[in-house]
Amino acid sequence: MNREETMIEQKVTYTLQTGDKFIIIKDVPARVCVESGERFFSPETVEKLQEIVWLERKPAKIIEAPVYAFAA
Repeated sequence: MNREETMIEQKVTYTLQTGDKFIIIKDVPARVCVESGERFFSPETVEKLQEIVWLERKPAKIIEAPVYAFAA
């Protein structure tokens, strides 16, 4: 099976941490490797993601999430 056969078109959730802020972008089109789960985005999709993050658009919703410290 070659690499092209292991890729599927799928909508994914893209997450990014910038400083102490997390950004979640839903329904992002990507090509996903069925073997490794690695995601590949088209140049147009990357530009749109950068625009959303840099222009700090009004989010569709805001969520709260607990934060835990990992202690040995």
